[in-house]
Amino acid sequence: MPREGNRMNTEVINHSFSARVKKGITTYFKENLAILVAFIILCVGLSIATPAFFTKDNILNVLRQVATNSNLAIGLTMAIIIGGIDLSVGAVLAFSGLLCASFISDGMNLGLAVLLAFTLGALFGLLNGLIIAYTNMPPFVVTLATQNIARGIVNVYANGQPISARNPVFNFLGVGYLLGIPLPVIYSFVLLAVMILILGRSKFGRQLYAVGGNEEAARFSGINIKKVKIIVYTLCGALASFSGIILAARMYSGQPTAGDGFELDAIAASVLGGVSFSGGVGKLGGTIIGVLVLGVLTNGLNLLNINSFWQYIIKGIIILLAVYLDILKKRREKN
Repeated sequence: MPREGNRMNTEVINHSFSARVKKGITTYFKENLAILVAFIILCVGLSIATPAFFTKDNILNVLRQVATNSNLAIGLTMAIIIGGIDLSVGAVLAFSGLLCASFISDGMNLGLAVLLAFTLGALFGLLNGLIIAYTNMPPFVVTLATQNIARGIVNVYANGQPISARNPVFNFLGVGYLLGIPLPVIYSFVLLAVMILILGRSKFGRQLYAVGGNEEAARFSGINIKKVKIIVYTLCGALASFSGIILAARMYSGQPTAGDGFELDAIAASVLGGVSFSGGVGKLGGTIIGVLVLGVLTNGLNLLNINSFWQYIIKGIIILLAVYLDILKKRREKN
């Protein structure tokens, strides 16, 4: 009898887990149906337009390229959810990558070089969070200022020149493969999975949405608003710092111009994925589709030999349309 009871309990647990998974998948497709359809249409169109698009090598290339934007978009999604923004992530990426390359070229121990560069980059995020939390200065102004500071430090430090970082172990972090998958893609997948769990299952995740939904109500409910903001912006800095180090490993050098405009791509991906600038709304599951849409679009335009300057125009139009559609959605919800 005990064995039979245990078997029945196991079946109930398995059934419950299966039901939750099915419900989660169904909800995900319902919430992201529009952008998923757009993504599929885009892929089909590019496959027809250029045979080089739907090949194994090109798909892996797209995934490798979007890995960096995925990491940055995770941070931007959190910042926008709490009603903020972080324009400094591209500059922090360049800052950490170039410092790491410099430390390695100077003969510093590899582990120490990576850890020190990562920490210094993450401190920019912490600085953003402290200023925003304790001065109530607009995040746009604060992060625009730190963006310029980070860019300035990078160019002064390197005199505007790239710094070589040729170390087999270090470079493997950026160009290596595991089971045929580029390592940067694996890093991004792991980070995405962890952050989805944090936002969806943890107390911090609930506080994040509460702050973005109604900061005053969140404060009255006992949430430490300053702490939430500091953590979010520190995570933005840490994710950008990590991305910069991996990008430097992949490029065999730290580049002062690395990450230029990356913050716009991350913002565009977040907004495309359903994150609202009004705050309190958005999920990383939608953001990652936005990242893929932008990555595939950029790759397709390159394969079709479209002038790169047009890509800026197209991305700008995409951001405008996504924000406008969000405004229309909010209006419908109020009515």
